Amino acid sequence: MWMTPKRSKMEIDESRAFRAEWTQRYLVVEPPEGEGALCLLCRRLVAATCESDVKQHYEAEHEYYERYVTEDERAALVERLRRGDLPEAAPLTPEQRIARAGLGLARLLALKGCGWGEGDFVHRCMAVMLRDVLPDHVGIMDGIDLSPETTRQRVLDIHQNLRSQLFNRAKNFKAYSLALDDQAFVAYENYLLVFVRGVGHNLEVHEELLTIINLTHHFSVGALMAAILEALQTAGLSLQRMVGLTTTHTLRMIGENSGLVSYMREKAVSPNCWNVIHYSGFLHLELLSSYDVDVNQIINAVSEWIVLIKTRGVRRPEFQALLTESESEHGERVNGRCLNNWLRKGKTLKLIFSLRKEIETFLVSIGATTVHFTDKEWLCDFGFLVDIMDHLGEISELLRVNRVFAAAAFDHICAFEVKLNLLQRQVEEKNLTNFAALSQVVDELKENLQEDEKVLDLERYRGVICRIQKEFERHFKDLKFIKKDLELFANPFSFKPEYAPISVRVELTKLQANANLWEEYRTKDLGQFYAGLPAESYPIIKGVACKVASLFDSSKICEKAFSYLTRNQHTLSQPLTDEHLHALFRIATTEIEPRWDDLVRGRNESNP
Repeated sequence: MWMTPKRSKMEIDESRAFRAEWTQRYLVVEPPEGEGALCLLCRRLVAATCESDVKQHYEAEHEYYERYVTEDERAALVERLRRGDLPEAAPLTPEQRIARAGLGLARLLALKGCGWGEGDFVHRCMAVMLRDVLPDHVGIMDGIDLSPETTRQRVLDIHQNLRSQLFNRAKNFKAYSLALDDQAFVAYENYLLVFVRGVGHNLEVHEELLTIINLTHHFSVGALMAAILEALQTAGLSLQRMVGLTTTHTLRMIGENSGLVSYMREKAVSPNCWNVIHYSGFLHLELLSSYDVDVNQIINAVSEWIVLIKTRGVRRPEFQALLTESESEHGERVNGRCLNNWLRKGKTLKLIFSLRKEIETFLVSIGATTVHFTDKEWLCDFGFLVDIMDHLGEISELLRVNRVFAAAAFDHICAFEVKLNLLQRQVEEKNLTNFAALSQVVDELKENLQEDEKVLDLERYRGVICRIQKEFERHFKDLKFIKKDLELFANPFSFKPEYAPISVRVELTKLQANANLWEEYRTKDLGQFYAGLPAESYPIIKGVACKVASLFDSSKICEKAFSYLTRNQHTLSQPLTDEHLHALFRIATTEIEPRWDDLVRGRNESNP
């Protein structure tokens, strides 16, 4: 357990009170009312008094003033600002404004997954608009270069800027976790997406793409491990600060003797490292279970139907809702592998099931096979798949909500395991109350079968649910190992000290006796509460909070990458270098805002 201090305590300075050194560092002062931090430059009040908020405001709005480097220059600048003498930042030149516009357009093209050559089309559209609306300004477009070569380079420049900002933040991570996703497909190439979730000084959480690794070039687990370690070293992240590892359920990741997780855990074993918590299946949860559930190759048949509908049934009004949803996910072109994975996520199976009669009529009209619609076992399997994927979809939706911390995610997983037990009992009792689609199929089949003819075999479905239960138990067992840590993090005032390790009982008793901290816990969210908890008084509890906060609590960032891939599969299937692919996925998934002035003025922090 993390509450047991097996190694040196984390040194965290988490004071939320205004600190005098912020004045020169971030050009803020303590306001007269004594709460927050008042910016000397824009006179805005930064409401939260944690350093990360003050720093974020300064870096986003006033980083130009970093040109005042020495202590004397900063002190003189503060005095001028106190007197109201505001040094003006050098305005952008016309050429720089044009460059900034080009960078912004390149970013939009990347976010939309447009090809490099589409910048020229955008340029022509804007020229036409300006010619009719603002004819005096049409000449502005002459200076904006949106050629494929320039757009490619600007996307790379934005990527380097975002990457540099991430590395600067990573230096201050007190703990971090990695998410390894190898179930996203780009055309016929496999890539491993490596995401990092880090926790800074004030428990501020950052989730970003760390790197993309081409699995074709790093086929062996050893080569993959070396690539990940290189990415960590480049970002300034040591294994000593790694807390958790969440992965998919593939053999490459969790193979008992040759999986990547085994290699990484072995590498992280040292007196200075924490016990690395691993949980798989958290990413693409429906994919984990659907391979067990898809007992009769339902997905392959359904994906063939969708392809036929998209190519030969587009004018049929009954399919418009299905086509609209499919195109919102995939665009107009269909990649079979992306389509299958999308269907395995269960998003549209319900809609397709409700259209099964219309689909059968359509298949007959075009001369396609309808053998599945006369196979009672296949139809029952289809209904069961729709029902169980609907249940899995509910837990998956809960696990897509981020910023709730791993304790809440663990509660959702435990609740779903209870639900699986209920479904298991209902199947044993032949009770289809929570299997609406299967019940509907059974009722339809009973109308056309003899009374003594058996409609379905529930025993095989009981086996499927049993396999899902075992998968959940196997993939999330490490979270159960730190159950007490999660409970302490989520409910520190109701956690009984006698159930805690001896090392933390004194801190926990002192915490629960503090009325002021109880009031903060009651009125603030968990992140704010632990950010304000004095590290010098509660070092072990603070350390537990930092580690728990660094665990991935949702699959949101991986879902963003998967969604970007499926929407833009045609563009991403074009010849792209790994560097450009990395740039596109970083821009699509990041929460960091590019520093436009740095990009325009040619200033960029040096990358390691």
